[in-house]
Amino acid sequence: MNLQQVFSQSDLVGQAVALLLLAMSIASWVVILWKAWVLRRAGADVARGVAAFWQAPNLEDAATQVGAFDRDGLVLPLIQATQAPDGGTLAAAGERTQQLTRTLRDALHAIMGRLQFGQVLLATIGSTAPFVGLLGTVWGIYHALTGIAGSGQISIERVAGPVGEALIMTAAGLAVAIPAVLAYNWFGRVIGRVEAELEGFARDLRELMK
Repeated sequence: MNLQQVFSQSDLVGQAVALLLLAMSIASWVVILWKAWVLRRAGADVARGVAAFWQAPNLEDAATQVGAFDRDGLVLPLIQATQAPDGGTLAAAGERTQQLTRTLRDALHAIMGRLQFGQVLLATIGSTAPFVGLLGTVWGIYHALTGIAGSGQISIERVAGPVGEALIMTAAGLAVAIPAVLAYNWFGRVIGRVEAELEGFARDLRELMK
C-alpha cells in the first residue's frame, strides 16, 4: 500500500499529521538549499574580502575593493563600523578603543544573526518531526484497532496490516528529521568557521584604527 492510499484511508487527525510532516519537510529543504548556497558564497566572499582589504592602500579604497567581493555584506559592515561616531552623543563618549569595540561588536552580532537565520527552524524540525510521526503512528494504531474491534473479527492478519500502515508515519517523521539534523550540524560548523574569521578581522580592525 502506498502513501497515497494510507493518507486517503486515514481520518482527519492522521491526515493533519501527514500534512504537517509534509510542510515540515518542504520548509526544511527550502532552508537547507538556501543556506547551502548562502554559506558557500559567504565562505568565499569573506576570505576574498579580507584579503582585498589588506591589499588596499587606504581605508576608502579598501571599502571599494571589498565591495566587489562582499556580495552578501558580511565584511563591509565591519569596515563601516570603524567610522567615528557623531560628536555630542553618547556613542562618541569614551576612548576610541571602547567606541571601536562597541561598534564592531554590534556589527558582528548583526552579521552573525543573518548567518544563523534558519538554524532554529532546522533544529526545531529535527527535534520534533520524529514525535509528530510517532503521534501519527499511535493515532493510526488506535484508529485501526478500534475499527477492527468494532467489526468483531480480530486476528493477527487483520491487525498486522493496519498497524504496519500506521508505522509508515514513524518512518516519515524520521525521514523529515534526519536531513534537518544533519544540515543543522553541518551548517553550524561552517558558520563557526566564518564567525571565527570575521571575529579575527574585527580584532585586527580595532587594533588598526585605535
